[in-house]
Amino acid sequence: MATPVPKDQEEKSAVTAERFSAEEKEKIRQEIWKMRRAITRGGRFRSIAGVMAKHGLLYLLTDRRMFRWFPGKRTTPEEDQELKRIGRRLRLAFEELGPTFIKLGQVLVTRQELIPEPVTAELAKLLDEVPPMPFRYMAYVMDEELPEGLDTFEWIDREPIGSASLAQVYRARMKDGRMCAVKVVRPHVGKLFQTDIAVIRKFARRVHKLLPPEWAAAVDLPGLVDDYYSSSMNELDMRSEARNMEEHGRLGEEFETIGVPEVYHATTSVLVMEYVDGWNLKEFPVDFLTFEERFERMMDLAHYYIKTFTEGYYHADPHGSNLILDRHTKKVIGIDWGMVGRLDALHTEAIFRMLLHIRLNQAEDAAEAALDIVQPTPYTDPVRLKDEIRTVFIRYVNSEQGSKYNWGNLLIQAITVAMRNYCRIPNGLALWAKGFSAAEGTARWLCPEISYHVVLESADVQILRRWLGRRFNYRANASWITEAAKLVATLPRRINKILEKLAWNDWKWVVVNRLDDDSARLLNRMVNRITLGMMASGLFVGSSLLLSFGGEQVLSIPSLRWLAVSMLWGSAITALYVVWRVIRSKRA
Repeated sequence: MATPVPKDQEEKSAVTAERFSAEEKEKIRQEIWKMRRAITRGGRFRSIAGVMAKHGLLYLLTDRRMFRWFPGKRTTPEEDQELKRIGRRLRLAFEELGPTFIKLGQVLVTRQELIPEPVTAELAKLLDEVPPMPFRYMAYVMDEELPEGLDTFEWIDREPIGSASLAQVYRARMKDGRMCAVKVVRPHVGKLFQTDIAVIRKFARRVHKLLPPEWAAAVDLPGLVDDYYSSSMNELDMRSEARNMEEHGRLGEEFETIGVPEVYHATTSVLVMEYVDGWNLKEFPVDFLTFEERFERMMDLAHYYIKTFTEGYYHADPHGSNLILDRHTKKVIGIDWGMVGRLDALHTEAIFRMLLHIRLNQAEDAAEAALDIVQPTPYTDPVRLKDEIRTVFIRYVNSEQGSKYNWGNLLIQAITVAMRNYCRIPNGLALWAKGFSAAEGTARWLCPEISYHVVLESADVQILRRWLGRRFNYRANASWITEAAKLVATLPRRINKILEKLAWNDWKWVVVNRLDDDSARLLNRMVNRITLGMMASGLFVGSSLLLSFGGEQVLSIPSLRWLAVSMLWGSAITALYVVWRVIRSKRA
């Protein structure tokens, strides 16, 4: 965070409500309206297609060969270089296309089980620092959305202390003297996101149709785009971020060395919060904290992350840049609470059961817990899946080895194995794993002298207490109790009906077989080829008979002779088309 600014500089760089005339507000409103109006679906489609073509990436929408690089496929050094080039081109294209694609690239980095490592390594370099919009546009948003407008502040620094693709952050002082940070969403970003997502959905549906059936069953690309859109719209809503901050502030009340900025005001596009004066967690002076203080903050951070994870929350990006060490209180303050989500209790419990079994040298039980995290498809071999996951876990069951590994990366490896076996992965799970891995990396960096394995051991009681409390809580088990009561009440009647059916030999089995969309599409394509082949055969036989046995009287009629020749050529062209389609599908 920025250090305090001298008073004379404050006065030079500050703006007040009195300097913002009604005429200027109307002019800015018209300019923002024109910005939003210029964002159209057709225009963005042309821009996106143009940028993709400029960087040589359009072929990715039609080339089936790219699926040979899916997880589990071994690549040669030459293919790794090609993937790096693709990743570099994607990064440059995303940076050129703006906020929607920058955020999309950051989300793709978390899908290491889906995207090849050379590509994610390049996308991880995406820069979210962009040139700031002129201050007058952001001041207009503040003046329109805050209850008292710019009169809320005594002054606002015109120069932002942070400028990202979605929002800009300004330093200000409120009328009551409190210093604050003001986060303002760029005024055109919401319209841009909605328009870009419509184009991305089209691309996703097109690529999904190219997927082999087994991958199409495991990867729901349109669903991933929808989840990305909903999470991005939450990130654009400052009220949602304020709720996240208040909720996580409540969860962290028991930890003395960590905190969350206090929220002063929150609207759709403006968030006014406590200003934190300090350093990035990875940049504070070496002698600022003693070993004991670093150890205390590491333990509090680790236990806080574990507590939030067991509650089902995850911060998808808890790296050092989003943690500020307050120079006055020495507290570690978390900022940027936009990418926060929830994972359901069943998956969260299964994850921690898996990690607990690994730490207790129980690879078999850990593999069983891992199977509760993923969703098999008809193409999944359960025996092979369990064997491969157990093989991965065997390397971790030794305590000495486990202390050296990143437990978040272990979860990502398990997800990758499941993906390689055509399992569906819950969409929030990858972000949960990334958040867990980043949190662990931050804690390890803060106090590398202490094994993170020991930290996890110290949290066992906390995790088990929360599990048992949830299991034996009547509110959590209300659905189970009602279902059990229903079963007890209806079981005798249902048994009598079954016995009556058996006694009167009136037992019937009804089987409904419903194809999934990908299998139906594959079957439809196969039937079309068979139909075309039969048509080509019929045309060929008919034209041959007409030409061979029609006689001079038939062939002397120009229309019949032309019909026979056309049928012959039509059969040849149809046959060649069918052969070409078959060869093309085999190559794909």
